[in-house]
Amino acid sequence: MSAGTISRDTFEVFGTTAVLLVTSPQAAHRARAIADELLADIDLAGSRFRSDSELSRLNEAGGEPVEISPTFADLLAAALRAARLTGGDVDPTCGSALTAFGYDRDFADVPAAAHGKRVSTVGPVPGWRCVHLDPGTRRAWLEHGAKLDLGATAKAWAADRCAERIAGTLGCGVLVSLGGDVAVAGPPPPGGWQVRVTDDHSAPSWAAGQTVTITSGGLATSSTTVRTWTLGGQPVHHIINPATGTPAVSCWRTVSVAAGTCTDANTASTAAIIRGAAAPGWLHDLGLPARLVRHDGSTVTTAGWPGSGDPGDAA
Repeated sequence: MSAGTISRDTFEVFGTTAVLLVTSPQAAHRARAIADELLADIDLAGSRFRSDSELSRLNEAGGEPVEISPTFADLLAAALRAARLTGGDVDPTCGSALTAFGYDRDFADVPAAAHGKRVSTVGPVPGWRCVHLDPGTRRAWLEHGAKLDLGATAKAWAADRCAERIAGTLGCGVLVSLGGDVAVAGPPPPGGWQVRVTDDHSAPSWAAGQTVTITSGGLATSSTTVRTWTLGGQPVHHIINPATGTPAVSCWRTVSVAAGTCTDANTASTAAIIRGAAAPGWLHDLGLPARLVRHDGSTVTTAGWPGSGDPGDAA
């Protein structure tokens, strides 16, 4: 990503690597403090791996209404919006399916814990219409035994919220990347923010991929090659197809999308993995620039995504 006079801070959060870039080095310390406070609040609200989180409390409420914080209400609203916009392809009721496949703890501990285990019975997830949110009273409840996982939207939403809050408070340009979910806000540096798009956000700069430039909004990548583990002798991954309750089988190994927000970009990239061959047409009709990578490494691009290997404007 961009260098020069830009301040860079890298740290661990949500079981992944965060990168915080600001165009004012003098603002770096305050920017990190803002990010830390926001991310701690979001983790306490929406983590599936904390027994004291609001999400865990709602999952264990047995369908009874639960009072929730403004942060969790916003997280839940973002997840329901993603489900609605994708016709349920991105569904927050995948919690039980992920648990069935062994993803029931921080990902660093999943491969070892899943060793030797076999998947339990799975089927279609309960569906996002089983999730109810009353914004007026800030109460939420679940039906039909639904268990939430907000992994498809929460990290991207957190990146958006951090970038907006830091830029609005400090008046500088900012880029926030949470495990490769990228949001930018405020005035960009000269030439924009350069972002390397690869299968894995932690891959070295020489890994196969493409460098693109963004000046606003967000950029997100979803991949079936990252967050993978073995269960019952078979490789599995974390992107669940709600129609089957199993890891998605797709012609794409990786999809990157640019959009007005990181949340929308991640919603679209996740849905594209699940939609498979229909994804390019869907993304084209939405006017979303995207780069879709097949398992053999060949690519398809949509809606003005810059030519392969050439820097360009993706948002």
